[in-house]
Parts: sequence; C-alpha cells; structure tokens
Amino acid sequence: MQKPIIIALDDDQQVLRAVVRDLRNQYAKEYKIVSTTSAIEALGALTEMKNKDEVVALFLSDQRMPEMLGVDFLQKAKEFFPNAKRALLTAYSDTEAAIRAINDVQLDYYLMKPWDPPEEKLYPALNDLLGEWQSQYIPHFNGIRIVGYQWSPRSHQVKDFLSGNLIPYLWLDIEDNEMANELLTINNIDKKQLPAVFFEDGSYLLNPDILQVGEKTGMRSKATKPMYDVAIIGAGPSGLAAAVYGGSEGLATVLIEKRAPGGQAGSSSRIENYLGFPNGLSGADLSRRAISQVTRFGVEFLSPTEVGGIQIKDNYKIITLKDGSVLNARSIIITTGVDYRALEAIDVEKFTGAGIYYGASTTEAHACKNQDVYIVGGGNSAGQSAMYLSNYAAKVFIVIRKNDLSSTMSQYLIDQINATSNIHLIGETIVGQAYGTDKLEEICLENIITKERKQVKAAAVFIFIGAKPVTDWIKLDIIKDDKGFIETGRELLKYEAFKKSWKLPREPFLLETCSPGVFAAGDVRAGAMNRVASAVGEGAMAVKFVHEYLAEH
Repeated sequence: MQKPIIIALDDDQQVLRAVVRDLRNQYAKEYKIVSTTSAIEALGALTEMKNKDEVVALFLSDQRMPEMLGVDFLQKAKEFFPNAKRALLTAYSDTEAAIRAINDVQLDYYLMKPWDPPEEKLYPALNDLLGEWQSQYIPHFNGIRIVGYQWSPRSHQVKDFLSGNLIPYLWLDIEDNEMANELLTINNIDKKQLPAVFFEDGSYLLNPDILQVGEKTGMRSKATKPMYDVAIIGAGPSGLAAAVYGGSEGLATVLIEKRAPGGQAGSSSRIENYLGFPNGLSGADLSRRAISQVTRFGVEFLSPTEVGGIQIKDNYKIITLKDGSVLNARSIIITTGVDYRALEAIDVEKFTGAGIYYGASTTEAHACKNQDVYIVGGGNSAGQSAMYLSNYAAKVFIVIRKNDLSSTMSQYLIDQINATSNIHLIGETIVGQAYGTDKLEEICLENIITKERKQVKAAAVFIFIGAKPVTDWIKLDIIKDDKGFIETGRELLKYEAFKKSWKLPREPFLLETCSPGVFAAGDVRAGAMNRVASAVGEGAMAVKFVHEYLAEH
C-alpha cells in the first residue's frame, strides 16, 4: 500500500531543508515526504497525486511566499484533499493572519518559527494532527469490510460498535455494491447469513454479535490480575478521566466498558465548548485521545465487557461479569452515565436499527444523503447531530415539545442552526407513529396544541430525548433518587435507609455512595451537571477520594 503523503512548502530553501530534515527523521517510516519552494508547482502536483489515487495526510505551508500566501495555498489545496490536515508556518508578526485562518480555511494548527527543538515545538503538534487524520482514514480494501443490508439492525449494531471503538471499516451494501456480491459468491455465503464481517487476515464472521467482533479485533474482555486498587465501570468522559488519573498515580486500575469508549459524548459529531479546543473536536477524537492516555498509563481496558453485579465481602468488591467471570477490587467508581429514553410512539421498536436510531447520526449519515431526516430532542446532542446531518441530508427537521430551543440548547448551537438553511425546527410537536415495511418510510407528526396530525416521508429518525441513568444492572443496595440516579456525599444524609446502613464514624466522601469504597461520578450521579467538562472533573476527583478510602484500609 502506498504511504500517505506529507507536503512541505516554503520559498526559503534553507528553511525548507530544515523542515524536510525534521519531518523525515520523525515520519519517514509511515509517510512519504514531498517538498517544494513553489506554491504553483505544489498545486500542479496535487492534480497528479489525485489521478494516481494517492492521499495527502498533511499540508505544512509557510505563510509569506511570493507566488501565493500560505493561507491561499491551503484554501486551494483543500479542494483536492479536503480531509488532509492543514498547518501554517508563521513568523511572530503573522500570528493574527494564522488565527483568522482558523475560521477562513479551517486551519488545524499554526506553528511559530523557529521550531527548535522539534521534539518540543514541532512533533507533538504534528503527532496530534496526524493521529486525528489516521483515526478517520480508511485505506482502500485494507481493513475490515462489512457486507450487509443498509436497513438491517444487526448491520447497524456492528457498524456502530466498530465506529464507537474507533476501528476503521469499509461498508459494502449488498444491494448496490459489486465487491459485496463478489465476496459472497467466492465464499459461498447465503444472503440470509448477513451481515458478514471480513477481516484483514482473510477470515470472516457471519451475523456476529459485538462480543465476537470485539474478540476478533483484539479487544480484551478478561481481567489479568487477581486484585485491582480501583475498578471503573463505564468508559464515558468521567470513567476515562478516572482511569487516566488512577493509572498515572500508580493505582492498579481496570476500566470496564460494555460497548465503546466515550459514552453519549463519544457519539457527538462536534463538541465546541470543551476547554482547550477552540476549533472544537468530535466525541470520537476525544475518546481516541483519552484511550491513548489510558493505555499509556498501563490501565487494563476490558471491552466489550458487561458487568452483571457487585458484591461486598470484608471490604473487598467482587465484580461479576455477564460471561460469569469475576474480578476483585478494593474500590469501585461507577461511571455508567445515562442513555437516551425510548421514544413512546407506535411501532418505533419495529424499526429501531432500520431507520430509527438512538444517537448514531455519525454512523448512518451517509445513508441519508439527499433525503429528509428527523431529529427528536432539543438538547446539545440533538443540535450537534443536526449540524452534522445537514452536510448529507436534503433537509433536517428538529422535532421538540417546546416552541423553541432556548431553554434546552447552548446558544452557540442555536446560532449555528439558525444560520443553516436546510435545518428546520418543528415546535410543539411529537412523533406519534412510524410506518414502513422492512425499513422506516414515514412518520406521523402530531401537534400537541392543535392535535393536528400529519404523515411525512422520513429516511431516518435520530432520537436524543431525555436521559435515564444506566443503573438497572446494580443489585447492590445503593441509594438512588426517584429517577434512578445514584445519590452520593452529604445528600445521603436525608435518607432514613442511609442512617441504618452507614456504620463508619465519618460522613461519606463527596462522590461516595452509601456503600463505603463505592463511588459514582459523571452523569449517573444525582445532581451531576451533564457536561463533558464536569464529568471529566468528577472522574478525576473520584480518584482523590479512592486514595483517601484506600488509606483507611
């Protein structure tokens, strides 16, 4: 397979030689390094690269060049390779132009001259850019291929699992893809056995569940240690943060996730209000960065692995997994987060995974190209999904019970939606029924004020309504509020059951449940703020209390 290309451009020969030297020292094994002093020559080369089906991963361009400003070159280069990362080399006097270029040409980064030493001022930034590019780059016919029907719930489940775990795959629709039919013919596979998942080693699975796919892709589902200092259940932002801090502070840490890292935030197409990312970042990118940190600090990550229950014995926590295996821990942090509430409409279950989806807009967006889609819900996740889908769908309709979004969605998202011509708000309305044969075809919209009903065509419905805590699996006697969220800290003092069960001389720590040594953090906790930043903060804070608890025992 051809190496992806890094293109370096600077009209100063001496500077260009230094750039190329540093790029080759760090990236020559994985990337082809191409350089030139002429912006016009570079643009001509892009046409040739496109014709050869080569791919550019990164453009690194000087700003001040006689033929063309670097910002202008990057704008033109984007037309050839829109997914390539774009970085600008600037002098101190050009930083204002570089900052403007973040919005004008979606510049990904700007670097100051000089960049010595490159280990501190060049490589970390480029590693981040290339890592993000690699996470979304799917080489032709080199990786996992899924053959199936677009509107098959099991096909959707496999695609959603792989994308959630940041595993690239190529989707081959059996109804319109020649390669898909060839694979079935060669391997004598009946269409009734679909979906079929083909792996790089030539093997394949027929109609697999996500556990089979996870095992085949090298994911770990079995614990390796007899005892852990802390077991974290749930790999959303809070769980990932707890794992990073637990691992970095020397605790024997295991992180358990039943599906994919990131939780609800992991499925967000764009998070724009997270500190330190002025350009925003996707939930998948946040998850990728966090998992890299978790792995670096030696945390054991078990996925896809589901917890069946927790028992306490002599202050030790015994965690039973759904496959029957057991692992032991001195403390537990529950970070299972929340899930979308089910849409209460006729025949919704019939089409779930076949046109009706909970979240998953990034997974199914391509199937909605040039068609009308509906989003149910008015929170930030719904707004982010609407913005993402607007790049593919003909029209995106947001269906909400209220008459506007002002009380449920951040203003920056409302402004973006108002400025997007193919997004339309349908207020004071609910989805009452779904219609179709093998897949969703139409829905019934009901105005809750006038009671007017209208049947409309819908390629897909994406549901983002409310939040129910993922706590049904907990059989341990832990106090929850009337909605199922876990109570922690001083809030427990108002419960009569707490006074009967808590026997320690101290009050529970801020994030501690009524069971000593069992903590809760993030959206699963009663009173949580339901923001990515606060979830991350609680995950980090929980590890502090784990240290204090372990010091007692």
